[in-house]
Order: sequence, then C-alpha cells, then structure tokens
Amino acid sequence: MDPEELLNDNTEGQAKKESPLKSLEADLKIYSESIREVAIEIMVEGISLYPIFIAHQHEVKLGEVILDRIELNTNWTINASTLEEFVEAGVIKKQLQERFIKTYKKPEDFMCIFAVVPEGANFIFFPYAKN
Repeated sequence: MDPEELLNDNTEGQAKKESPLKSLEADLKIYSESIREVAIEIMVEGISLYPIFIAHQHEVKLGEVILDRIELNTNWTINASTLEEFVEAGVIKKQLQERFIKTYKKPEDFMCIFAVVPEGANFIFFPYAKN
C-alpha cells in the first residue's frame, strides 16, 4: 500500500471521511519530544541504530508501549521498536533489510513511524517538531 492510499480516502458512493493520518499527525506533534528522547536512548544504549515507532489504535504485539492513547487522552498509541525486531518478526524481510537502511532518514531529524490502520500499514518518516 502506498502512503498516498493511506492519505486519500476516496470511497465511491460514500461521503469522504477524514484520513486517520490527520489525527496521527496531530498526535505526533504532541509526542515529538518524547519520541526523540526514546530514539536517542535506543541509539546511545547500543540497542539499535534504527529505532522504529509503531503508531496504532488497537492492540499490536510488536515493540513496547511508550505513549498510551488512553492515558494521554489522544488518538494514537506509540510503541518503541527497532529494525532488528521488525526483521526478527518478519515484518521486514531479511533480504530487504539493506534497502530499508538506505531509505531510513536521519534519526536525529526524523522519527520512523510504522502506522497501522485498518486498511494496512506503512512506514512514514515524520520530522521532529522544531523548538
């Protein structure tokens, strides 16, 4: 699924509803500094050079919850994970790991988000909020 498919919600015969990614964008702006701190911690502690954050609204069995939407009264829960865990779980095929690394944006400037919606899931690189 392409990111454009997640953003465009063109369902024929139905009123156009807002993409769930609009609320995700709002939450990521709120969560930005917390996610950056966790990403730096993952890298500094030598856990991984490739932190991945899973954004979801239902239960996901990947990563650890760091920001709970119910506790924070937001729309999205964020789990922290790594490229290595994604490969181990088979979400990213081992033979595609190098391609993923080449497209991975600088983790000091962008959060790598794996957005899970009912229609599927996709990676999004979202810039951290400027202070």
